[in-house]
Amino acid sequence: MLYIVPSPIGNLADITFRAIEILKSVDVILAEDTRTSSVLLNHYQIQKPVSPYHQHNEHKIVQHIADQLAAGKTMALLTDAGTPGISDPAFLLVRECVKNDIRVECLPGATAFVPALVNSGLPINSFCFEGFLPLKKGRQTMLKKLAEEERTMVFYESPMRLVKTLNEFVQYFGAERLCCVSRELTKKFEENKRGTLQEVLDYFAAKTVKGEIVIVVDGKQG
Repeated sequence: MLYIVPSPIGNLADITFRAIEILKSVDVILAEDTRTSSVLLNHYQIQKPVSPYHQHNEHKIVQHIADQLAAGKTMALLTDAGTPGISDPAFLLVRECVKNDIRVECLPGATAFVPALVNSGLPINSFCFEGFLPLKKGRQTMLKKLAEEERTMVFYESPMRLVKTLNEFVQYFGAERLCCVSRELTKKFEENKRGTLQEVLDYFAAKTVKGEIVIVVDGKQG
């Protein structure tokens, strides 16, 4: 059996009692980064074998893991932060489990875009999650398509690319489009900067940006 276990996106207290119980009960924990996950596991005194599972090795080992699961092992999949599968590895393994009738359970828990979306002040009755935009190939095509999107849009971005991406949003969506940039969610220096794309761009262009980033952008108004 495979458990998909969300991990805190910053504050280690943001994990469910059930998640801790499952991590203590499985045979093996699959971790995107064993060093990052060890902080969480040590904090909750969880001592289980930990094996790396990330985007650079998942294609090579997914069948081996599925075979172990089919043989009766129970495993939990962790990413560095948030819910596995949301802009993090999980899809290939879950698909293989489904194909082989291996039971999969996904626990509810932390996902960065949910608090960012809710506290953005933008409409959330309907939205689209885009994750990370393509770095090169297909990026302009995607931006042109999203310029016509009427639903609220949610993106992930790295701090070093935030200003560049906001510049592109101004170019394709318009400087007056409303947005909110959230960073360091659940941590001591959490920040949610709201305003027009131009206002938010000017704000972050004038400072050093750190932390994980979620950008929420208003959809095109009719």
